[in-house]
Amino acid sequence: MDRVVFNPFSPLVLFLLFGLFIFFLFAVIIFPVIFLTAIGATFAKLGFSWWQAFLILLMTLAGSFINIPVRTLESRPASSVYNRYVAFYGRFYRIPQPVQRTVIAVNVGGAVIPVAISLYLLYDSVVISGGYLLLWLALVGVAVVTAVTKLVARPVPGLGIATPFFVPPLAALLAALSLSLFAGGVPVAAVIIAYVSGTLGTLIGADLLNLNRIADLGAPMASIGGAGTFDGIFLSGLLAALLA
Repeated sequence: MDRVVFNPFSPLVLFLLFGLFIFFLFAVIIFPVIFLTAIGATFAKLGFSWWQAFLILLMTLAGSFINIPVRTLESRPASSVYNRYVAFYGRFYRIPQPVQRTVIAVNVGGAVIPVAISLYLLYDSVVISGGYLLLWLALVGVAVVTAVTKLVARPVPGLGIATPFFVPPLAALLAALSLSLFAGGVPVAAVIIAYVSGTLGTLIGADLLNLNRIADLGAPMASIGGAGTFDGIFLSGLLAALLA
């Protein structure tokens, strides 16, 4: 009797299984390694060691779960905008029911730590350049990114302030590359300007300058620094500094 070997998997199924394996490999191993390497390279450009970069990342990850309440506002939302989906910059948001009070908080991982790093870099820029030129250039970069971010920021009722992900880093990068030409040959000028302007500019333009609109959104919490680690404030500074 002839023996027939039957393959239970069609080529299409095998192809799909292989694709799922590659996706799992990229999502679990390759992407985290690339992300951590990029963060390490960015902080290395800023003058930090690799172990310091790793410590900052751990603190940021832990701090992204910590919101420090600073104030409670009485909400005054327009009820007609709720219970539906809205689209902002290609993303869909489900608008929840409004609340009577909104807690304004500061996110440790998305605001406190990036701001602390920025202030340290501003202080260090005076030491590196031996004067205040680099400091003033960084502040000009902050003003530019603030204006651009404020222009594109949009309030999302029930949620908070939405900004397109790519705009603040791009604005910070262009500002850093332009302003570093006036830094008198300081090697790290572009990187410092990029990180500081990307961090503080996004914080001021997206969050602080829109605090007067928070009560109209009816959100239970407005967290300055947003989603922590992956918020625009943290990643805008990192991406801009890395590209610079």
